[in-house]
Amino acid sequence: MTYHELVLLLPEGAVEPVSDALDALDALSVSVEDADALTPAEQAMFGEPGMPAPREGWQRSRIVALFASEALARDAARILSAQDFWVDSETVGVRKVEDQDWVRLTQSQFDPVEITPSFWIVPSWHQPPEAATHVIRLDPGLAFGTGTHPTTRMCLRWIAAHAPQGQRVLDYGCGSGILAIGARLHGASEVDAVDIDPAAVEATRLNASENHVELSAGLPELAAGQYQTVLANILATPLKVLAPLLCGHVQAGGHLVLAGILERQADELKQAYASWVQLEVLDSEDGWVLMGACKKAA
Repeated sequence: MTYHELVLLLPEGAVEPVSDALDALDALSVSVEDADALTPAEQAMFGEPGMPAPREGWQRSRIVALFASEALARDAARILSAQDFWVDSETVGVRKVEDQDWVRLTQSQFDPVEITPSFWIVPSWHQPPEAATHVIRLDPGLAFGTGTHPTTRMCLRWIAAHAPQGQRVLDYGCGSGILAIGARLHGASEVDAVDIDPAAVEATRLNASENHVELSAGLPELAAGQYQTVLANILATPLKVLAPLLCGHVQAGGHLVLAGILERQADELKQAYASWVQLEVLDSEDGWVLMGACKKAA
């Protein structure tokens, strides 16, 4: 099948309505990039993972929309140019996309991820390295957590270094279930994995089955009682809100491990948790920190 890309040049204010219109016009995908990238006019745009970007686009944004045929791409260009929001926008052109093995191309972007020399995250289309004694088989999917993000890697490194042998473990905000699976592979006797997103719960169950590990996955009400280790890889703002709940699930002498925290947010987290535990930075990578504490006896 031959695909065609429609390339547009837009001012910032047109990015959102044009993107919505392209979706309605059966675009297979829509990407937005800085039209001035790699020039002196390039603009940085920052936002926390999982949170909305601070703006919908750059001062000059390039949109590339993929269509199933040239006719659909040209029809979309014609319809867009007649809309009120098209002011100061232009069509750069329509170009043919060479036929490729999209599955193979996508798979080539995901290589095995080393957590430690003996602990690896390996997509199903790769063979584990010879030195790997602990392997999580995990393919990119709908839920967050494939081992490629620093927050996930730091959590898994902590699990590998503090093998929770025989422990009861809670993974709060489990996403793909990668931390819960890692805990089971490193000796945890019982693992509860919870998330507010039913898709994440289902992803965790499927990934656990693929890795031949037993755990319980469900919505947050599944978490009950206290655990010797509580893991939460979310983001700083929800972690602050969840402080009393998460600390309440940690038994005396147990460990609380938090991730999804930027370096500049560490002091905020210490203050938010000060009534229950004394958090400290355990690890750092690429501007992110892993924080944790051991809960003292009452």
